[in-house]
Amino acid sequence: MKDANLAGSPAIPGQTGRENVLLRYFGRFDEGEVIRWAFRGLLAGAVGVLVFDFQDLWGNQPLFSSEPTSHLAAPAVLPPAVTVRGGDDASATVDPRENVTTDEAALRAPVVFALRQGGLLAVEGYIDTGSKARFEAELAARGEYVKTVSLNSPGGSLDDAIGMATLIRERGLATEVEDGALCASSCPLILAGGTNRTISAKAAVGVHQFYSASTEPSDPAQAMADAQATTARISRHLAAMGVDAALWLHALDTPPRSLYYLSADQMRDYGLATGNAQVAAK
Repeated sequence: MKDANLAGSPAIPGQTGRENVLLRYFGRFDEGEVIRWAFRGLLAGAVGVLVFDFQDLWGNQPLFSSEPTSHLAAPAVLPPAVTVRGGDDASATVDPRENVTTDEAALRAPVVFALRQGGLLAVEGYIDTGSKARFEAELAARGEYVKTVSLNSPGGSLDDAIGMATLIRERGLATEVEDGALCASSCPLILAGGTNRTISAKAAVGVHQFYSASTEPSDPAQAMADAQATTARISRHLAAMGVDAALWLHALDTPPRSLYYLSADQMRDYGLATGNAQVAAK
Protein backbone atom coordinates (compact mmCIF):
# COMPACT_ATOMS: atom_id res chain seq x y z
CA MET A 1 0.00 0.00 0.00
CA LYS A 2 1.31 3.46 -0.93
CA ASP A 3 2.08 6.31 1.49
CA ALA A 4 -0.67 8.39 -0.13
CA ASN A 5 -3.30 5.79 0.81
CA LEU A 6 -1.95 5.70 4.34
CA ALA A 7 -2.56 9.47 4.51
CA GLY A 8 -6.19 8.93 3.52
CA SER A 9 -6.02 11.04 0.32
CA PRO A 10 -4.91 10.46 -3.24
CA ALA A 11 -1.31 11.15 -4.12
CA ILE A 12 -0.38 14.16 -6.24
CA PRO A 13 2.14 13.42 -8.99
CA GLY A 14 5.65 14.45 -7.93
CA GLN A 15 4.64 14.77 -4.26
CA THR A 16 5.54 12.32 -1.49
CA GLY A 17 3.07 11.10 1.08
CA ARG A 18 4.88 12.99 3.85
CA GLU A 19 4.60 16.31 1.95
CA ASN A 20 0.91 15.63 1.36
CA VAL A 21 0.36 15.04 5.09
CA LEU A 22 2.05 18.36 5.92
CA LEU A 23 -0.10 20.22 3.40
CA ARG A 24 -3.26 18.74 4.86
CA TYR A 25 -2.09 19.63 8.39
CA PHE A 26 -1.39 23.30 7.61
CA GLY A 27 -4.55 23.44 5.51
CA ARG A 28 -6.53 23.17 8.75
CA PHE A 29 -5.45 26.72 9.71
CA ASP A 30 -6.70 30.03 8.37
CA GLU A 31 -4.11 31.63 6.09
CA GLY A 32 -4.32 34.98 7.90
CA GLU A 33 -3.71 33.30 11.25
CA VAL A 34 -0.63 31.53 9.89
CA ILE A 35 0.74 34.88 8.66
CA ARG A 36 0.06 36.53 12.03
CA TRP A 37 1.90 33.78 13.90
CA ALA A 38 4.80 34.01 11.45
CA PHE A 39 4.99 37.78 12.06
CA ARG A 40 4.97 37.23 15.83
CA GLY A 41 7.84 34.79 15.47
CA LEU A 42 9.86 37.25 13.40
CA LEU A 43 9.19 40.03 15.93
CA ALA A 44 10.27 37.82 18.84
CA GLY A 45 13.42 36.90 16.95
CA ALA A 46 14.20 40.55 16.25
CA VAL A 47 13.80 41.45 19.93
CA GLY A 48 16.11 38.59 20.90
CA VAL A 49 18.76 39.72 18.41
CA LEU A 50 18.50 43.30 19.73
CA VAL A 51 19.04 42.17 23.31
CA PHE A 52 22.05 40.03 22.39
CA ASP A 53 23.50 42.88 20.29
CA PHE A 54 23.33 45.22 23.29
CA GLN A 55 24.88 42.59 25.50
CA ASP A 56 27.73 42.17 23.04
CA LEU A 57 28.24 45.94 22.95
CA TRP A 58 28.87 45.92 26.67
CA GLY A 59 31.58 43.29 26.48
CA ASN A 60 29.30 40.37 27.41
CA GLN A 61 28.26 42.09 30.62
CA PRO A 62 24.60 41.73 31.62
CA LEU A 63 22.37 44.25 29.92
CA PHE A 64 20.34 44.44 33.11
CA SER A 65 21.28 44.59 36.76
CA SER A 66 19.51 44.73 40.10
CA GLU A 67 20.62 48.35 40.61
CA PRO A 68 17.42 50.47 40.55
CA THR A 69 18.65 53.16 38.18
CA SER A 70 19.47 53.94 34.58
CA HIS A 71 22.94 54.75 33.35
CA LEU A 72 24.58 56.76 30.67
CA ALA A 73 28.05 55.49 31.41
CA ALA A 74 30.72 55.16 28.75
CA PRO A 75 32.71 51.89 28.90
CA ALA A 76 35.76 54.00 28.01
CA VAL A 77 36.58 57.45 29.36
CA LEU A 78 37.31 58.83 25.89
CA PRO A 79 35.55 56.61 23.33
CA PRO A 80 35.97 57.44 19.63
CA ALA A 81 33.71 59.85 17.82
CA VAL A 82 30.77 58.15 16.19
CA THR A 83 30.59 57.96 12.41
CA VAL A 84 27.43 59.58 11.05
CA ARG A 85 26.07 58.04 7.87
CA GLY A 86 23.84 59.85 5.42
CA GLY A 87 23.05 58.36 2.02
CA ASP A 88 26.22 56.93 0.53
CA ASP A 89 28.52 59.22 2.47
CA ALA A 90 30.00 58.76 5.94
CA SER A 91 31.48 61.52 8.04
CA ALA A 92 32.69 61.74 11.62
CA THR A 93 31.54 64.28 14.16
CA VAL A 94 34.04 66.67 15.71
CA ASP A 95 36.66 64.79 17.70
CA PRO A 96 38.07 66.94 20.52
CA ARG A 97 39.73 64.11 22.45
CA GLU A 98 43.19 65.52 21.90
CA ASN A 99 42.15 68.56 23.94
CA VAL A 100 41.28 66.53 27.06
CA THR A 101 44.18 66.76 29.48
CA THR A 102 42.61 65.26 32.60
CA ASP A 103 44.09 62.10 34.09
CA GLU A 104 41.83 59.21 33.04
CA ALA A 105 42.21 57.59 36.47
CA ALA A 106 40.56 60.64 38.03
CA LEU A 107 37.66 60.40 35.59
CA ARG A 108 37.13 56.70 36.31
CA ALA A 109 37.02 57.25 40.08
CA PRO A 110 33.74 58.10 41.87
CA VAL A 111 32.93 61.80 41.69
CA VAL A 112 34.65 64.15 44.13
CA PHE A 113 34.03 67.83 44.93
CA ALA A 114 36.56 70.59 45.53
CA LEU A 115 35.88 74.26 46.29
CA ARG A 116 38.19 76.64 44.44
CA GLN A 117 38.68 80.37 44.48
CA GLY A 118 35.99 82.60 43.10
CA GLY A 119 33.11 80.41 44.28
CA LEU A 120 33.87 77.60 41.82
CA LEU A 121 32.94 74.05 42.87
CA ALA A 122 34.83 71.46 40.83
CA VAL A 123 32.94 68.22 40.17
CA GLU A 124 35.25 65.51 38.81
CA GLY A 125 34.83 61.78 38.23
CA TYR A 126 32.27 59.11 37.46
CA ILE A 127 28.68 59.90 38.51
CA ASP A 128 28.10 56.85 40.69
CA THR A 129 24.88 56.06 42.54
CA GLY A 130 24.65 58.38 45.52
CA SER A 131 26.44 61.29 43.81
CA LYS A 132 23.37 63.50 44.08
CA ALA A 133 23.13 63.01 47.85
CA ARG A 134 26.84 63.81 48.31
CA PHE A 135 26.53 66.84 46.05
CA GLU A 136 23.55 68.08 48.05
CA ALA A 137 25.54 67.70 51.28
CA GLU A 138 28.44 69.61 49.72
CA LEU A 139 26.15 72.48 48.74
CA ALA A 140 24.58 72.50 52.18
CA ALA A 141 28.02 72.83 53.76
CA ARG A 142 29.46 75.41 51.35
CA GLY A 143 26.45 76.62 49.43
CA GLU A 144 26.84 80.32 50.25
CA TYR A 145 30.29 80.32 48.60
CA VAL A 146 29.41 78.38 45.44
CA LYS A 147 28.54 80.38 42.34
CA THR A 148 29.63 78.07 39.53
CA VAL A 149 29.84 74.29 39.14
CA SER A 150 32.72 73.17 36.93
CA LEU A 151 32.21 69.71 35.40
CA ASN A 152 34.74 67.09 34.37
CA SER A 153 33.01 63.70 34.13
CA PRO A 154 32.53 60.75 31.75
CA GLY A 155 28.92 60.35 32.97
CA GLY A 156 27.17 57.69 35.00
CA SER A 157 23.90 57.40 36.89
CA LEU A 158 21.04 59.09 35.11
CA ASP A 159 18.98 59.55 38.29
CA ASP A 160 21.87 61.25 40.07
CA ALA A 161 22.73 63.44 37.08
CA ILE A 162 19.18 64.78 36.77
CA GLY A 163 19.01 65.23 40.55
CA MET A 164 22.26 67.22 40.55
CA ALA A 165 21.00 69.41 37.69
CA THR A 166 17.81 70.14 39.63
CA LEU A 167 19.80 71.22 42.69
CA ILE A 168 21.96 73.50 40.54
CA ARG A 169 18.92 75.15 38.99
CA GLU A 170 17.10 75.56 42.32
CA ARG A 171 20.12 77.40 43.71
CA GLY A 172 20.59 79.57 40.64
CA LEU A 173 24.14 78.36 40.00
CA ALA A 174 26.09 78.58 36.74
CA THR A 175 27.79 75.58 35.12
CA GLU A 176 30.89 75.31 32.96
CA VAL A 177 33.23 72.86 31.23
CA GLU A 178 36.79 74.20 31.24
CA ASP A 179 39.51 73.76 28.65
CA GLY A 180 40.91 70.23 28.86
CA ALA A 181 37.82 68.86 30.62
CA LEU A 182 35.31 66.21 29.50
CA CYS A 183 31.54 66.26 29.98
CA ALA A 184 30.04 63.14 28.44
CA SER A 185 27.15 60.69 28.62
CA SER A 186 24.90 61.87 31.51
CA CYS A 187 27.18 64.82 32.38
CA PRO A 188 25.55 67.19 29.82
CA LEU A 189 22.28 66.67 31.72
CA ILE A 190 24.01 68.20 34.77
CA LEU A 191 25.50 70.95 32.61
CA ALA A 192 21.97 71.83 31.45
CA GLY A 193 21.02 72.72 35.03
CA GLY A 194 23.12 75.90 35.07
CA THR A 195 21.39 79.26 34.84
CA ASN A 196 24.40 80.27 32.74
CA ARG A 197 26.31 77.58 30.82
CA THR A 198 29.82 78.09 29.49
CA ILE A 199 31.77 75.53 27.44
CA SER A 200 35.38 76.43 26.70
CA ALA A 201 36.82 76.07 23.20
CA LYS A 202 39.03 73.12 24.17
CA ALA A 203 36.45 71.21 26.20
CA ALA A 204 34.84 67.94 25.03
CA VAL A 205 31.07 67.46 25.37
CA GLY A 206 29.46 64.27 24.05
CA VAL A 207 26.35 62.09 24.25
CA HIS A 208 25.42 58.49 23.46
CA GLN A 209 22.76 55.84 24.11
CA PHE A 210 21.88 54.80 27.64
CA TYR A 211 21.22 51.38 29.05
CA SER A 212 18.41 50.79 31.49
CA ALA A 213 18.95 48.71 34.61
CA SER A 214 16.06 46.37 35.42
CA THR A 215 15.12 43.56 37.74
CA GLU A 216 13.33 41.79 34.86
CA PRO A 217 16.13 40.41 32.63
CA SER A 218 13.78 37.92 30.97
CA ASP A 219 11.36 40.57 29.64
CA PRO A 220 12.74 42.37 26.55
CA ALA A 221 9.38 44.08 25.94
CA GLN A 222 9.54 45.68 29.39
CA ALA A 223 13.14 46.73 28.74
CA MET A 224 12.05 48.50 25.56
CA ALA A 225 9.17 50.20 27.39
CA ASP A 226 11.60 51.35 30.09
CA ALA A 227 13.97 52.70 27.43
CA GLN A 228 11.19 54.74 25.83
CA ALA A 229 10.13 56.10 29.22
CA THR A 230 13.74 57.07 30.00
CA THR A 231 14.06 58.87 26.66
CA ALA A 232 10.89 60.83 27.43
CA ARG A 233 12.23 61.69 30.89
CA ILE A 234 15.49 63.02 29.45
CA SER A 235 13.63 65.07 26.84
CA ARG A 236 11.38 66.63 29.49
CA HIS A 237 14.43 67.42 31.65
CA LEU A 238 16.26 69.18 28.82
CA ALA A 239 13.16 71.16 27.87
CA ALA A 240 12.63 72.23 31.49
CA MET A 241 16.25 73.41 31.63
CA GLY A 242 15.82 75.52 28.49
CA VAL A 243 17.72 73.17 26.16
CA ASP A 244 16.30 71.97 22.85
CA ALA A 245 15.40 68.30 23.43
CA ALA A 246 16.36 67.60 19.79
CA LEU A 247 19.94 67.50 21.09
CA TRP A 248 19.20 64.03 22.45
CA LEU A 249 18.53 62.65 18.96
CA HIS A 250 22.32 62.47 18.57
CA ALA A 251 22.49 60.28 21.67
CA LEU A 252 19.84 57.90 20.34
CA ASP A 253 21.85 57.43 17.13
CA THR A 254 25.14 56.75 18.93
CA PRO A 255 26.14 53.30 20.28
CA PRO A 256 27.40 53.12 23.88
CA ARG A 257 30.98 52.42 22.76
CA SER A 258 31.14 55.76 20.93
CA LEU A 259 30.31 59.39 21.63
CA TYR A 260 28.68 62.04 19.52
CA TYR A 261 30.87 65.03 20.33
CA LEU A 262 28.90 68.24 19.99
CA SER A 263 30.41 71.15 18.06
CA ALA A 264 30.43 74.68 19.43
CA ASP A 265 27.76 75.69 16.91
CA GLN A 266 25.52 72.78 17.91
CA MET A 267 25.84 73.54 21.63
CA ARG A 268 24.91 77.14 20.94
CA ASP A 269 22.03 76.27 18.59
CA TYR A 270 20.54 73.73 21.00
CA GLY A 271 20.87 76.18 23.88
CA LEU A 272 23.28 74.02 25.87
CA ALA A 273 25.83 76.84 25.78
CA THR A 274 24.20 80.11 26.76
CA GLY A 275 27.18 82.46 26.53
CA ASN A 276 26.23 85.61 28.42
CA ALA A 277 22.52 84.77 28.39
CA GLN A 278 20.92 83.95 31.72
CA VAL A 279 18.34 81.19 32.20
CA ALA A 280 15.75 81.80 34.90
CA ALA A 281 16.25 79.84 38.13
CA LYS A 282 13.35 77.81 39.52
